[in-house]
Amino acid sequence: MNRRVLPCAAFLILIVVGLAARAAERPTPPTRDPHTPGFVAGRELPDGDVPPIDAVGNFILGPTHKPAPEMTKQPGVPQGTVHTLTMKSADSKIYPGIAREAGTFGTPDPQDPAKLIVTTSHPAPYTRKVAVYVPQQYVPGTAAPLIVGADGPDPLLFTALDNLIAQKRVPAMIAVSIGNGSGDAQGSQRGLEYDTMSGRYAEFVETEVLPLVEKECNVKLTKDPEGRATMGCSSGGSCALIMAWYRPDLYRRVLTYSGTYVNQQWPPNAETPHGAWEFHERLIPGEPAKPLRIWLEVGDRDLLNPNAMRDGMHDWVLANENMARVLAAQGYRYQFVFARNSGHCDGSVKRQTLPAALEWLWQGYPRP
Repeated sequence: MNRRVLPCAAFLILIVVGLAARAAERPTPPTRDPHTPGFVAGRELPDGDVPPIDAVGNFILGPTHKPAPEMTKQPGVPQGTVHTLTMKSADSKIYPGIAREAGTFGTPDPQDPAKLIVTTSHPAPYTRKVAVYVPQQYVPGTAAPLIVGADGPDPLLFTALDNLIAQKRVPAMIAVSIGNGSGDAQGSQRGLEYDTMSGRYAEFVETEVLPLVEKECNVKLTKDPEGRATMGCSSGGSCALIMAWYRPDLYRRVLTYSGTYVNQQWPPNAETPHGAWEFHERLIPGEPAKPLRIWLEVGDRDLLNPNAMRDGMHDWVLANENMARVLAAQGYRYQFVFARNSGHCDGSVKRQTLPAALEWLWQGYPRP
């Protein structure tokens, strides 16, 4: 009897120790006050309200996040068709595939805390799903506007589009919701795709994903960058801005939840050594405003130092606050939403805000 109990007890001890170690690596984020000195000044909204669709600037949501009516299927509203495509790493010339070994992460470079040394990443195959939403209002043969989303499929987006398109609050667009190549953060395929500061992922979408979408779904996608949007949450959010920043000839509209505007890039890049933190540190302040329209959100309990790096560049709230500041200083068309009672990529906040955010994002584009 004792011989059976002891191994179980030892196993439980290992679990407790492991959980404690993980908790030490990922401390519980504090609840942040939007009026903290150094944060941008925001307009407090009545609880339950969302920012007006004709306004720019900074807004603070109240603590209650009820879903907008457009986030549920409505009777009599035409529903789009969702096609599911499969893509394999063996067919990609841009992303042949990598993975980080399970249970491993990386260690900070003792010579530079802004760099993470990852020794357990290696080539590995992947399969990704691509969900393509085609509204009933799409006229075959015409060039449709589109929105490209990360970490797909995104059924919430499809439901919102059904209702918004029917109400003529957004154009009849096609949504291409692309699954990531697996894993997360440095050394993973997802991290390589989403956190790399270059036009590489936009090139992947343009040359490998969209031609497949047009062929398999019998649609035509506009080449007008004003008719093309990107969206995502976390690293998918920073990826959305990276696509438009490096390829404004392809995308001009960006929507992000809890954007990872922090130092997550791997492998390191000497041109942008601080990864997406460079957006508010150097890139946006240092260049004339690009023709982008940007909607971004962060939660009051968003991430803070969620891994082994202690480089001062892993605070999601501060990063998004900094983004709002530099976007305003450079004269960008933007809305920044600080959500009370909200965590990282908070689903309740998305259900509350996505319809109005999409309508704001597509301001200035022709409606039917």
